[in-house]
Amino acid sequence: MAELSPLFPLLILIFSIFIWLKLAKRNNLKLPPSPPKLPIIGNIHQLGKLPHRSLRDLSRNYGPLLLLRLGHKLTLLVSSADMVKEIVKNHDVVFSNRPKTTATDILHYGTKDFGFAPYGEYWKQVKKISVLELFSHRRVQSFQFVRDEEVGVIIDKIRGACRKGESVNLSDMFLFVSNNIVSRCVISRKIEEDGGTCSKMGLLARRSAVLLTSFCVGDMFPYLRWLDNLTGLIPNLKALSRELDAYFDQIIEEHEASRSNNGEVTGKKDFVSSIFQLQQDGMLDMDLTEDNTKANLLDMFVAGIDTTASSAEWLMSELLKHPEAMNKLQQEVRDVVGKKSKVEMEDISKMNYLKCVVKETLRLHPVAPLLVPRQTSASVELGEYYIPSNTTVLINAWAIQRDPEWWENPEEFMPGRFEHSNVDFKGEDFQFIPFGAGRRSCPGLQFGVASIEHMIANLVYWFDWKLADGEIAENFDMSEVYGLAVTRKTPLHVLPVLYSHQDSVQVET
Repeated sequence: MAELSPLFPLLILIFSIFIWLKLAKRNNLKLPPSPPKLPIIGNIHQLGKLPHRSLRDLSRNYGPLLLLRLGHKLTLLVSSADMVKEIVKNHDVVFSNRPKTTATDILHYGTKDFGFAPYGEYWKQVKKISVLELFSHRRVQSFQFVRDEEVGVIIDKIRGACRKGESVNLSDMFLFVSNNIVSRCVISRKIEEDGGTCSKMGLLARRSAVLLTSFCVGDMFPYLRWLDNLTGLIPNLKALSRELDAYFDQIIEEHEASRSNNGEVTGKKDFVSSIFQLQQDGMLDMDLTEDNTKANLLDMFVAGIDTTASSAEWLMSELLKHPEAMNKLQQEVRDVVGKKSKVEMEDISKMNYLKCVVKETLRLHPVAPLLVPRQTSASVELGEYYIPSNTTVLINAWAIQRDPEWWENPEEFMPGRFEHSNVDFKGEDFQFIPFGAGRRSCPGLQFGVASIEHMIANLVYWFDWKLADGEIAENFDMSEVYGLAVTRKTPLHVLPVLYSHQDSVQVET
């Protein structure tokens, strides 16, 4: 046997000291404070039915950074604009990953979409395509004719209800028009009306939004993953995935059939045809498979339909609850438009109070109150605390946007607060982040806001509005249901009254 070097014991000693120092340093690292935990489940019981509200209460008691234990999952809760600023300005790359869940894995083709894909070159490419072909300022403006036509459809429906003295379900109408706008821009197909509510794709998108936020035992306790089969979660996810896949197969086949003999896409100028044309021209840095395309289609529908509809729903709810704001907005819109037969994009650009109302609605009712979860890709120091690698990160935008440190009367609906303020929702003002901030912020904010502004401007131009069934504004129910987008607990039923001087004017559709 070879004789050991006399330096060997010294090397062992040095190595042992190194390991000991490393472990000692780890033990001395200062982690963020944690609320009291229960055995096994940790802090799961403290989430409640409306997590954004329950977690706001926890942060008030324990601080703007909290470390929660959700089963086996370590989760950082961020409830401070200053901490969000530090994340985005100093550590954005480390905080740009997404946690992989059972639902995103099954529904989003192994997270091949730009919403849930891990941070890296693939994500950069698919986000770049999405922004260029659907969400850029130029593309959003080019889809104005779609917004005109689809909003015109519901205006005609509401005019019919006025003549009959009937109330309307604005919740269904917002979902319907959002469906059609997104669908026509993404796949060049108008979603046909189905009983006056939403189409099959709209229903599939809503089911997907619900399942994405459903409690999954396996995500919290990996060794109990088999329970998700017994609860029905995994069978439901797989059934929905099959339905979505069949729908997307049909869309791709239609677009493939529209190609000419030389491979060029003819006739269609939507998101899917743009991807095909970019691939045909060799403009992409990677080949996108059908699954890649389907995953990103799902993002467009799920993120584009429910979120826009729910924001418009909350905006009208706040206006009905605050008649003085409704009157001020109607006066502005009607002064700008005059007696024209339609509300034009140029008109909306002059409606400053409308933009304030949209901002205040997004402040009080952010589309995703906890944003989309992030995950740290490495350990990092945030503030005075150590954050381990692979920690899920929840940013409570809802709590930040109601923080009295930044907002006067934060619980009140006060659109006027934005009339002489430069604060905006584009990710640079960290006290106002309804669309997130940094690399993983929502790229579709212009697309969604344009649809909301156009819908609301038309509704307040053509009609006056009354609460149905003798409801009183002060007691108007504003209860929430939590999901990918937080929606009203009860549908928004209201009574429209045709604005008097518009009786002889016909809307263009």
